[in-house]
Amino acid sequence: MTTHEKIGQMAQIDLSVASPDVLINHSIGSIVNGVVRIGHPVIAPNATPAMWADMIDGFQKSALSARLGIPIIYGTDAVHGHNNILGATIFPHNIGLGAARDEDLMVKIGSATALELQGTGMPYTFAPCIAVCRDPRWGRCYESYSEDTQIVRSMAKIILGLQGYPPQNHTLGYPFVASGGRKVLACAKHYAGDGGTQGGVDAYNTVTTYDDLYHIHMTPYIDAIAMGVSTIMASYSSWNGIKMHANSFLLTHILKQEMSFQGMVISDWEAIDRMTNPPSSHYKESLKAAINAGIDMVMIPYKYQQYLTYMTELVSSGEIPINRIDDAVRRILRVKFVQGLFERPMADQSLHPMVGHKKHRELAREAVRKSLVLLKNGKGEEKMLPLSKNAPKILVVGSHAHNIGYQCGGWTISWQGTSGNITKGTTILEGIKRVVSKQTQVVFQEKPDKQFVNKNQDSSYAIVVVGELPYAETDGDSKELRLSLDEEETIKTVCKEVQCLVIVVSGRPVVIEPYVDMMEALVAAWLPGSEAGTGIADVIFGDYDFQGKLPRTWFRRVDQLPMNFGDPYYDPLYPFGYGLQMGIQSHKRGHGGSSSSASSFSSI
Repeated sequence: MTTHEKIGQMAQIDLSVASPDVLINHSIGSIVNGVVRIGHPVIAPNATPAMWADMIDGFQKSALSARLGIPIIYGTDAVHGHNNILGATIFPHNIGLGAARDEDLMVKIGSATALELQGTGMPYTFAPCIAVCRDPRWGRCYESYSEDTQIVRSMAKIILGLQGYPPQNHTLGYPFVASGGRKVLACAKHYAGDGGTQGGVDAYNTVTTYDDLYHIHMTPYIDAIAMGVSTIMASYSSWNGIKMHANSFLLTHILKQEMSFQGMVISDWEAIDRMTNPPSSHYKESLKAAINAGIDMVMIPYKYQQYLTYMTELVSSGEIPINRIDDAVRRILRVKFVQGLFERPMADQSLHPMVGHKKHRELAREAVRKSLVLLKNGKGEEKMLPLSKNAPKILVVGSHAHNIGYQCGGWTISWQGTSGNITKGTTILEGIKRVVSKQTQVVFQEKPDKQFVNKNQDSSYAIVVVGELPYAETDGDSKELRLSLDEEETIKTVCKEVQCLVIVVSGRPVVIEPYVDMMEALVAAWLPGSEAGTGIADVIFGDYDFQGKLPRTWFRRVDQLPMNFGDPYYDPLYPFGYGLQMGIQSHKRGHGGSSSSASSFSSI
């Protein structure tokens, strides 16, 4: 390989700047599916799986026609299902899966996601996020399974679903993907300490000892490597003031040498630019620092000419040694061989129907059921749940009751997520309507006022569905952690007049303590995804019992934060591990609102 070809293999460029000429002339190694971040005209918004696969196959044909014929890797952020693709199954975000705490479920979700990815010709996902979020003010907290390292380690088993099970004699640290074209490359991220930044500020500074960094934030990577994870993404954040993308001690000495990781280390999106403030102000120096520290592939994603020019200069001058380049390219090619891209570079057309498959939607529905956490059920001995399916009249209110976009959250069709009927799924209102009897009158109002409530005081009960608006990354950082859209007023207006169940749809605990006494029952539903309606209805009407346990501490006030289980000062509204049950047997029919079912509480 020429130096130019090696440097090209280390480049990951965005879909919008990829062309046959660029791929062939520069031996580009990878394309990133940036459509989720910016939205652009490269492919139609309503593109079918076949259209996606055909486009990617076109890129692949260009790569294969270059001098060496090395296939590209096409990577995408499939972080809760194949979430960029219209009509794909959207699973609950990681915080909900951390509430479910079911390793077998994680493996199944990984397998389903892999099939949907391969159904569009995409062999690589930037998942799972194995961050340990220690402060819910962080905008990526919903991408973290838990504040508890052990739960994160347990949920990382999704890697076995995405990539397959390595054999007993598998070499530790070597990347693994099962053969057969039904599995994908996984990416453990963001190494390391992304969930421990001061104040929960995204991509900021994690100030801690190496011992704490290792035991809290790094041990999940040991498990990921033992499972054969193929790639690891570096974090935007810093550790004690040193940018992770420039930290040779953690990237090379610890990860590659001590942990024996032999896969590929990839940068985050524009992370080389963001190593300086203002961004890109010393790009050449940043590039030199990152590659020498151990970054193998750079997610550029747009300014590939600048990257190629500076890399060529840095290698020619010896500022980046050629043996460092050779190590990076070896790792990239190893991952491509492991994924089977040299044998099967093109999409498998027979897998198109896997996208949004009925069995995957049933699995997502099961994940919703298992992720729900019952925080309150009744006042005193009078239990509200399970709800009666035969009530003459019920109210369903709130901004999140009938909104697919809100129930899915960020990283859904678009980067930040959005409101409305954005993809195929079942809203919470629709799920309720399917379950109650034909005689039950269901009255829905997104923003109920006092007049509306007074008019409907004869309702048997109200289901109030409130939460956060969608967000991703830095846009989700919050110092207030309040419900959106005056939903606190909705709770006060409705729950004062009608017996009410409040369902909170959010990516993290939010301020709820001032309103708990007003409500009969309270459920944390997290960001449940496309099958929220069916999964929630399964449980609140008593066909299944609640199983979820809080994956993180539910604080009383934001001035308590950060506050995690095991801290010397620990005074939560609901402790880590909390979760009630209705005390019913699964598939038992729902009964009236004043049941005296035993309510059980279990903590870790």
